[in-house]
Amino acid sequence: MRTPLKLLGAAVGSAALLLSGCAVGDAAAPEGESGTVGIAMPTKSSERWVNDGSNMVKQFEELGYGADLQYGEDVVENQIAQIENMITKGVDALVVAPIDGEALTEVLQKAGDSDIPVISYDRLIRGTEHVDYYATFDNFQVGVLQATYIEQALNLPEEEGPFTIELFGGSPDDNNAYFFYDGAMSVLQPYIDDGTLEVRSGQTTMDQISTLRWDGAKAQSRMDNLLSAHYSEDTIDAVLSPYDGISIGIISSLKGVGYGTEDKPMPVITGQDAETASIKSIIAGEQTQTVFKDTRELAEVAVNMVDAVLNEEEPEVNDTESYDNGVKVVPSYLLEPVSVDQENYEEILIDSGYYTKDELTG
Repeated sequence: MRTPLKLLGAAVGSAALLLSGCAVGDAAAPEGESGTVGIAMPTKSSERWVNDGSNMVKQFEELGYGADLQYGEDVVENQIAQIENMITKGVDALVVAPIDGEALTEVLQKAGDSDIPVISYDRLIRGTEHVDYYATFDNFQVGVLQATYIEQALNLPEEEGPFTIELFGGSPDDNNAYFFYDGAMSVLQPYIDDGTLEVRSGQTTMDQISTLRWDGAKAQSRMDNLLSAHYSEDTIDAVLSPYDGISIGIISSLKGVGYGTEDKPMPVITGQDAETASIKSIIAGEQTQTVFKDTRELAEVAVNMVDAVLNEEEPEVNDTESYDNGVKVVPSYLLEPVSVDQENYEEILIDSGYYTKDELTG
């Protein structure tokens, strides 16, 4: 069972924020004709969150809203102070992608007391009644796509194996990590049980394979240890990675012991978010697959939710059962993720205008 981080007082949070060099915004939130929306994102260190933030700001401004966009840089106290500052400045709504899904209970109580609606973005905010709607992708399906890719690449239904595989999970304080894991294991577990897939390390549960803050360096260090302990004589056939940043760390570890050559090809390596570095890695034949989640579409869902709520309308949702945050089932809108590899990246990413060809091949 995960234990929520203990929340520090507002003064400590504000001090941590200043020490980290992350501003909490101007004295007054940027105003628009339709109102002002506070947007709290986790970090700029991941390309996808930068895209999410800029997409939302653009779309809110097109509807006449002012947008106060802040990044917590993966420091929980930063994000708490930023949200508190937005509430103090009088935003009309909040869109929050939490760094730690269980750490915002107290600050969102203040939002509730001020009648500020809250949209949970991509990651579910847990442990509070003060979250009105949730905009995300079908996170279980993300894991299914990753595992199905491994299943097909190794032809597991037809081959006896055993094939070697190691599993990596996401951050234990991110609710999505468990959906990714559950989706992947719904495909892989039968092959592990019948011996077609062999996890040499024996590490298969989330508490064994999780990667705090989705940190690629932590993933690289763990992969180093797995390779030295279990694969000094044999090669590894597949690595389940839930996120591109983790995949890059895994690849660095593998290359360090000679993988990526004609004599020792890379294993099948999955990923998520279709970040530029990983698409280039896929094109180069290192990473094998990623799951694309179109941040333009997710931003549009969140913006439409906010606009509906502030106009006293019911936002569109398509799931009212899956996302229980421990206090309430949060009405959600789930978007469909897409599997991407060497065969379809041009069609999915370039033809759709998400990337230009030069960004991926230049």
